[in-house]
Amino acid sequence: MDYSIYTVLGILFVVYLFITIYNKRQSRRRRDKKFMDGYGRHRKKDGEKE
Repeated sequence: MDYSIYTVLGILFVVYLFITIYNKRQSRRRRDKKFMDGYGRHRKKDGEKE
């Protein structure tokens, strides 16, 4: 029996998993406070001046 379709689907599934894991890491890094350190708009809400 020819298993080439299952091989292609397996490769696509692995690529999909890799992309989702990579995107989760990037979104976690985006939400990190260290990422927002140089951002000035949040200081204006607290009443501080730059």
